[in-house]
Amino acid sequence: MIGIHLYGKLRRFAAQRDARSDSIVSVPWREGDTVGAVARRIGIPREELGSNLFRNGRYATIDSPIADGDRLGLFPDDMQLLYKWYFAPPAPTQASASPNLRSAGLDSKAAGSASGSGESEPSTGAGS
Repeated sequence: MIGIHLYGKLRRFAAQRDARSDSIVSVPWREGDTVGAVARRIGIPREELGSNLFRNGRYATIDSPIADGDRLGLFPDDMQLLYKWYFAPPAPTQASASPNLRSAGLDSKAAGSASGSGESEPSTGAGS
């Protein structure tokens, strides 16, 4: 079974259309199913689907294959999200900390090894 969560104007394809509750359609999985094939099966015209398509919480395309038990989230063409920013691959990072952290002695190699051994020096109290 595939759970299809519908948003915006696509809610009209679900029995529960109230925006205050979930609009979910369940359909049986078929061999070779894609996001687009399932959307067509419940009557959603391709031109009403936006680029905001999700499979199990991850960005998908109209041609993404789906498996039994998957959850789809489908948004219409008139609802834009920040998903490209949110789901964009992380920018490449340096192997070590930034120059500002290195100059302050806070990079990953220096942290915990300020005393040379990684352990703090024992405190010498006034009575010692």
